[in-house]
Amino acid sequence: MNKKDYYEVLGVSKSATDEEIKRAFRKLAKQYHPDVNKEADAEEKFKEIGEAYAILSDPEKRQKYDQFGHAAFEGGAGGGFGGFSTDDIDLSSIFEDLFGSSFGFNFGGSSRSRRNSPSKGRDRLVKMNLSFEEAVFGCKKTLELDLNETCEKCHGAGGFGEKTCSKCNGRGSIIVEQKSMFGIFQTQTTCNECGGSGKIFETTCSECRGSGHIRKNKEIVITIPEGVDTGYQLRISGKGEAGANGGPNGDIYIEFAVKKHDFFVREEEDIYLEVPLTITEAALGCKKEIPTLENNVILEIKPGANTGDKLKLKGKGIKIPNSLRKGDMYVILNVITPTKLNRKQKKLLEELAETELDEDTVFKNFKKYLKK
Repeated sequence: MNKKDYYEVLGVSKSATDEEIKRAFRKLAKQYHPDVNKEADAEEKFKEIGEAYAILSDPEKRQKYDQFGHAAFEGGAGGGFGGFSTDDIDLSSIFEDLFGSSFGFNFGGSSRSRRNSPSKGRDRLVKMNLSFEEAVFGCKKTLELDLNETCEKCHGAGGFGEKTCSKCNGRGSIIVEQKSMFGIFQTQTTCNECGGSGKIFETTCSECRGSGHIRKNKEIVITIPEGVDTGYQLRISGKGEAGANGGPNGDIYIEFAVKKHDFFVREEEDIYLEVPLTITEAALGCKKEIPTLENNVILEIKPGANTGDKLKLKGKGIKIPNSLRKGDMYVILNVITPTKLNRKQKKLLEELAETELDEDTVFKNFKKYLKK
């Protein structure tokens, strides 16, 4: 793979002074730092900048590069350096020399300060099934979860008799020396004795085994508001996993899946109900007792009803969660044509057919069209 010219990477000329190279590197390193720049290739660009600076800031390596280019570090052109990769460069030392110890891949503070600072516990997402009635009218449910809680014995510290880690002297990191073809490089890494906290304990807590947390089965009673629907998420603040170093607990999010009703069809806060009518009820009109979400009501249906007619019952729908407003209910009429008639019923319909009952405007216009 062809590498970019190191001078081009830093945006300087081949005659640039050490100060110009350092200034260009500082500017670009801040611009492409992965904790600041969230572009997909920011980290790769960041390493490329570090590699270019590692070569051009060293007089001997820069001389070799000016003479042989990248081949000076690929085992050719008389360089005698062998293979080269960013693993051979201690980028953390370079950044610390220029920016101080706070400038690392976790921009904004040293690893020790971040490890010791309060942090919020993890959130939990719970899926819950509800019946149609439970969702519409609200209810109480009991959740049973295994959660991390702050250890009561050590109060989340993880041990007793706190003292400064002797291996890293409280820094939370140690310097490891590595030999390479360029010489000895120093790499800063997390202290394996204290885990980066900079402190250790004379006695590890036997209850939590040093983690500061214990796993507990908890029952949490929750109140589900009226009107939730499938996909609705309810947040239970501060009931999630325990935080670290005195940080707040996480939250619990409950996502609902609501079972369909046998008769009512829901569309957001409105509900629909199909009501069957006989031919005579549709033709003559009637008063029909129908169910709503709360009780039965008498619905007056005017003569001449047709299949598909829609009647609105205002405010008889579903309550919007955390609101006083309710949706509406719509009754959809469905005129049922009988398929089985006894002799008397058939005779009555035949007599009816002989009358002018069906000679309304629609039928008359249709018959006129047939005669054309």
